[in-house]
Amino acid sequence: MSRVELRVNGVATSREVDDRTLLVELLRGELGLTGTHVGCDTSQCGACTVKLDGAAVKSCTVLAAQASGGEVLTVEGLSTPQQLGEVPAAFVACHGLQCGFCTPGMMMAIDYYLDTDGSLDDERIHRALEGNICRCTGYVNIIEAVKHAARARMEAGKPVGRQHG
Repeated sequence: MSRVELRVNGVATSREVDDRTLLVELLRGELGLTGTHVGCDTSQCGACTVKLDGAAVKSCTVLAAQASGGEVLTVEGLSTPQQLGEVPAAFVACHGLQCGFCTPGMMMAIDYYLDTDGSLDDERIHRALEGNICRCTGYVNIIEAVKHAARARMEAGKPVGRQHG
């Protein structure tokens, strides 16, 4: 057993978990943050993407104990009860989802992209989303959502690509 201490969406939490517990299992099963999806069980689809200490990671590949001491941001942390964040709002505005299964992981990958690059260039956006699979949309509206979110951040005076270079 391992004692895992994390800040998840800004809230400190501590749990005793089996050493083999994956971060995705801790988030969903122990903390009830079911927005993080388990898709393929092979780290291919990206549905379980979260940010760990600012980096986008597939939470099905990280042991909860490895994340101990870290800061985790899940899709639930992108918005407040009063207001959608830029990325979720962009998905709504641009119709960037259909079934919604890949959407949380896509949103987290996009949030990371906006932090580290934020270019409106289609090729760069495509590369940023390579690790996330959507079987419904064909990505056209998802790409538009990335651009929409980037513009919204810029208009709000928030940094885009602040960690780049």
